[in-house]
Amino acid sequence: MTDVDPRDAVPVRWYVPTPGDQAPSGPTVLWLHGGGFFKGGLHQPEAHAVAESLARQGVTVATVDYRLAPPPGLRWVKSRAGRPRVRFPLPLDDVLTAYLRVSARSPDGVILGGASAGACLAAAATLRAIDEGPRPVGTVFAYGFFHGAHPRVPEVQQRSRGHRRITHSVWGLNAMNRNYAGSTAALADRLAFAGGHELDQFPRTLIVNAEQDNMRASGDRFAAELAASGVDVQHHVLTGTRHAFLNRPGLAAFATTISLIAAWSRDE
Repeated sequence: MTDVDPRDAVPVRWYVPTPGDQAPSGPTVLWLHGGGFFKGGLHQPEAHAVAESLARQGVTVATVDYRLAPPPGLRWVKSRAGRPRVRFPLPLDDVLTAYLRVSARSPDGVILGGASAGACLAAAATLRAIDEGPRPVGTVFAYGFFHGAHPRVPEVQQRSRGHRRITHSVWGLNAMNRNYAGSTAALADRLAFAGGHELDQFPRTLIVNAEQDNMRASGDRFAAELAASGVDVQHHVLTGTRHAFLNRPGLAAFATTISLIAAWSRDE
């Protein structure tokens, strides 16, 4: 692991396979942590443990400390660790800055990926990279959401009953989206939420969803939208899992997902 340079406006941490690990091969995975756009960082398992585990399987990974939004309902919270709280599109700007830096060091290209809100940012960053170049060679999303308004799917809500009952209710998730977007108009912006927009230029994509997760409704819909657009999509729903299982490295779902990403990134 190469630690971040505190002088960098957008901190990026690299995880390069070391001697004794599998030999590095294929693209670099640029991985974005989740946290509802307003929390999380490079040290949480969803960033550090994921990147470290992928590196042990021969995948080069970079993680990004993008700027965060204020906590929902707490607009007075202006900073975190000396960095200002911001809203769309500034976190996306940070991701694109990191993406260009990582691309310059990745001769085999970059796979954009992330979990939860990080998946949402990665999907939006993919659209912007398609517009501006260079185009990513793949995308990977774990239990992500992609739509400005979370779909209401009774079957999914029934399976998710009792898990984060308030914060992960459809109402709570929509409030989180509005907090990040900062305006009603931004909710419909393709670079805020990629779902429901033209996706035919997307690269090959791996989606891993949690079965008992209200966000799965958006993840399932996005997978269907990509497939309908002619994108090569590999979609998995892990039985019995709940949201944010990548924050718990001891779970079987964590190991399963790491193996899926490592094999898929090598096009196995």
